[in-house]
Amino acid sequence: MQNSYRILDPLPWAQLAEPLAIAEDALARLDERLAKSPIRDGWIARTHYTDACASLWLEGELVHLEDLVLHDAGMDTRAPTHELTRAHAVLRTRRRIANAKPDWAPSPAGLDGLRGRSGQGEWEARGIRKEGERNFVGGDDSGDQDDADLDTRLGGTESDPHLAAAFAAVDVANAKAERTLAGGSRTESERDPLLYDPDWDEDARLDDWRAVVEQTRILPPTLAAALATEAWDAIAPLQHTHWLGRLLAASVLRARAKTRWHLPCLHDGLKAIPRERRRPRDAAARLAMQLEAITAAAAAGLKDHDRWLNQRTLLARKLAGRRATSKLPALLDYMLTRPIASAGTIAKELKITPRAAQDLVGELGLREVTGRGRYRAWGIL
Repeated sequence: MQNSYRILDPLPWAQLAEPLAIAEDALARLDERLAKSPIRDGWIARTHYTDACASLWLEGELVHLEDLVLHDAGMDTRAPTHELTRAHAVLRTRRRIANAKPDWAPSPAGLDGLRGRSGQGEWEARGIRKEGERNFVGGDDSGDQDDADLDTRLGGTESDPHLAAAFAAVDVANAKAERTLAGGSRTESERDPLLYDPDWDEDARLDDWRAVVEQTRILPPTLAAALATEAWDAIAPLQHTHWLGRLLAASVLRARAKTRWHLPCLHDGLKAIPRERRRPRDAAARLAMQLEAITAAAAAGLKDHDRWLNQRTLLARKLAGRRATSKLPALLDYMLTRPIASAGTIAKELKITPRAAQDLVGELGLREVTGRGRYRAWGIL
């Protein structure tokens, strides 16, 4: 039987008012700090890694941060484990949602793209039309004009059957590539029944979840995100990507313009909640816990931002008097975008030798964080 979720009516405002106000304030403070922060891009890049590791940690799997950074850079020191591959999938999905339009991920096109169903979700997010469609996603008037201009510049592609066939072939190739990258190269009918329940109607469950999200439009953004998370846990739309629910809840906050400059790290926030308090039986207590997780994520993000900004200010003093061709400023900017970096990754990024990378690290005075003899890495903590 398909699961469902009903929003409490009436909502227990007496239990939710205080944690809701605290969560709204914490998110607003962090987003306002990031709005004019000189390290905003670095903060966002670093938190993608930490939230991806936290998502696996919540499932009882340990993924080392340095292993994820090296795997993402294509410089693994050992064969990647299954857990590391899953964490990298979370990392890529976070980046995809963060780089798309704020309202793309919870939309039907976004959900199809994120689960690798249509293979064209990302193209729709960027405003590129689907095969046979005349309008851009969103349906605004400017999309019609741009589409007509595109046809005019191409000399009327639809009047040429050979050119239209060529474009159709490109669309099919793009769709196949997108499905492969998203891990959804198999169609619904080709899925292994040992791994997938054939009676699990993902489309209907996703429609139910989107219906719940639609009902939260009149509620405060943080409460809407908490309800979206609870609904995802209750409905369980997808069989093997449970972690996607919190990323979609974070995208709800962006879509509601609560967080304009970042994608909240809700996995990292839930990790800060003690395990025995994560799944209370009372529905109102669960919503309050979700709001506390949002508050914890914002508080941790604000603390990390201030610490990294302070470290950047201190390290920037060592750049005074350097030559214009010095690689130290580039090294400092790179270290702010990675939780950890080895000599190999620094050399690859700055296009220098590993020995020169170690010399730059020594000049900048970065802290060694691994404590290993054979493999050394540094970071701004």
